[in-house]
Amino acid sequence: MVQHGNENGRTRLTDFLNDGKRLLLLSDAEGEEALEIHTIDGATPPRRLAGLDIGRPISLKPAPKGELAALTNQRHELLLVDLEAGTLRTLDHSPNGRIYNAEWSPDGRWLAYSYPDTRRTRVIRLCEVSSGAIHTITRTLLYDTAPAWDPEGQYLYFIGYRDFDPVRDQAQFAWSFPRISRPFLITLRSDLSSPFETGGVSKESKESKESKENKSAPPEPNGEPAPDEAKPEKPEKPEKSEEKILQIDLEGISDRVLAFPVPLGIYGQVAGIKGKAIYTNYPMHGAISGNGNGDDQGRLEVYDFAERSSEFILDGVTEFGLTPDARAIIYRSGRKLRVLKTAEKPKDNGAPSRKSGWVDLGRIKVDLSPPQEWRQMYREAWRMQRDQFWSEDMSGIDWQAIYLRYLPLIDRVASRGEVSDLIWEMQGELGTSHAYEMGGDYRPSPLYRQGFLGVDLAYDPATESYSISRILQGDTWDERASSPLARPGLGVQVGDRLVAINRRHLNATRSPGELLVNQAGAEILLTIAPADGGEARTMTVKALASEHMLRYRSWVEANRATVHAASDGHVGYLHIPNMQAWGFAEFHRGYLMESTRAGLVVDVRYNGGGNVSQLLIEKLARRRLGYKVSRWGQPTPYPADSLLGPVVAITNEHAGSDGDIFSHVFKLLDLGPLIGKRTWGGVIGINPIDSLADGTTTTQPEYSSWFPDVGWGVENYGTQPTIEVEIAPQDYVAGHDPQLEQAIAAVLRLMEEHPPQLPEFGPRPKRILPALPEV
Repeated sequence: MVQHGNENGRTRLTDFLNDGKRLLLLSDAEGEEALEIHTIDGATPPRRLAGLDIGRPISLKPAPKGELAALTNQRHELLLVDLEAGTLRTLDHSPNGRIYNAEWSPDGRWLAYSYPDTRRTRVIRLCEVSSGAIHTITRTLLYDTAPAWDPEGQYLYFIGYRDFDPVRDQAQFAWSFPRISRPFLITLRSDLSSPFETGGVSKESKESKESKENKSAPPEPNGEPAPDEAKPEKPEKPEKSEEKILQIDLEGISDRVLAFPVPLGIYGQVAGIKGKAIYTNYPMHGAISGNGNGDDQGRLEVYDFAERSSEFILDGVTEFGLTPDARAIIYRSGRKLRVLKTAEKPKDNGAPSRKSGWVDLGRIKVDLSPPQEWRQMYREAWRMQRDQFWSEDMSGIDWQAIYLRYLPLIDRVASRGEVSDLIWEMQGELGTSHAYEMGGDYRPSPLYRQGFLGVDLAYDPATESYSISRILQGDTWDERASSPLARPGLGVQVGDRLVAINRRHLNATRSPGELLVNQAGAEILLTIAPADGGEARTMTVKALASEHMLRYRSWVEANRATVHAASDGHVGYLHIPNMQAWGFAEFHRGYLMESTRAGLVVDVRYNGGGNVSQLLIEKLARRRLGYKVSRWGQPTPYPADSLLGPVVAITNEHAGSDGDIFSHVFKLLDLGPLIGKRTWGGVIGINPIDSLADGTTTTQPEYSSWFPDVGWGVENYGTQPTIEVEIAPQDYVAGHDPQLEQAIAAVLRLMEEHPPQLPEFGPRPKRILPALPEV
């Protein structure tokens, strides 16, 4: 393997130029990112195109012909670089978002890309490179993405989010669109018919093939082949014709959009090969239970235009790319790479080899100097803030001075951890939330995961054992959120004593925690002595890897029981741990059962933030406007799940980000009193899409929040509660929650002032015919 690029900098977005002998890449070896052209054999020094204002490129695509390259950047621009002249031209720009998926046509005359035409929608555009003319070729609907050219010049493919087929929610009166996309194509010429219908591309008949064969070898009149000497001389090969120019009929092109006859799904990419199109299709999975984002769960499928049918090729695909001639495909599956012939089902799935197609990434060896890498990472982290921070003036901070202030320290750091510390300190000078640094290339360390039993224990010196003072219940159907000792049939009771773990007896110096080291998820033996003094029993249980969900569930259920008891069951309670998938699930778990009560306490203390607050606020802000009344059941409110009585929220200093926003908007909409402590105060959003050289993620505050009552004031301050209530250290020790108590008192007071009750519906209307007057 040969390394390209200066070791003092970082190279990225590397691609071959069309001659196959040179590479185009980005390098920041001189402090700022610039395009560089390298020869593969290293025979000539790299050529650096310095001085071009390219921003921070997101994608870089060399043209298939000529000395041109297209790039998109964080400034929502599509740029064209003339590599020979070293000049730059802006082709397109959107005020609504970033331009994605810029792809060259096979003849190098056109660029197709996904353009955000509004803040909510995307269309496919074409740019004629020579003139710079822009043509929007799909109509605004929702999202049109991932354009790709047919190598035979007939179609432009894309993934369209266009078919609204709602799926009913099983938990509430709601509908959603979990599957809305599929591959589409546009016929580039007006005379091309649909390849999905009769009259389009069809399979060549057997007779046609035989006719062609007969034409190529005509028989003699007597039916016998001519002798060798009588064969006509082989004609000379004609000179190579000029390169085929792609024909695009722009008039009426948006009316020539056709959907692939495949089911709606979650499609990622589409690409054209000879006579076929290949695409990826991803399964739907839960945001909590699924495998992250389903990174390696995609299916590669192929649609054959001649056969007019689709076929499964392989699964485990994250993303793919084609060679320029579309004869081979390279795909990524998680952290693995594979190269195969295009659209052929692989016959071997063994170890890395030419036969299996799997690439042995273990052969790749990279030389690097940690001090050089750390210096480059420090500057790149600084640059990314400079280029993407939400306010152009960096909130008045002299960002160049900050860079110089911390730069001398980079040569004094001695470990990867100290690099993190330095980046945190440098970014902290912005005085702004959400400027994080996470991950990175740390040396692996031993991991001995602690096992847990989901119980509270107290040491009993008289018996040298541990008495069980509490068995946490949680969700008994979910082993991750319930105590192993609460399983049916074990018969473990509060007061029983834990005597031994894996036959090793406990005592004053050997605790359960010590014997549960490295036992997370393992089957272990517990010796339990009953509280009444009977004979000890040995049982097998599976140790928990974490008690977090179990103790969280127990805390929530205890709070709910407290609210129910204090209100005679008239007031409900729910907690929202964050504003992500987990918090969305917990909100609905509580809301759908508790919103039927007369009042509600919504607890957002310790909320870790996210982005779903607006969806939850919509539910709480629903006003009852009417009722559906039946003969047998209770009246049901319209809109569904709207609240009958008052709602009170609890927040604290550990509620932040979208938890800040929820708390502030709850108060802004005057939904009810906000009780507790002033929130964290960090409401500038992030969208990290880049990582540093060693995989570190740094976040750039890009989206600041503004509200009509305080302007930018929630950032760095938080939102003040309506009623401030402190929880003192002694309250925590005693298990006393004055914030919850104050919330209960507030909701009961509001219910007393304005008693929530169903309306008097009055007598039901009569539909009898009126009596006729007597004659």
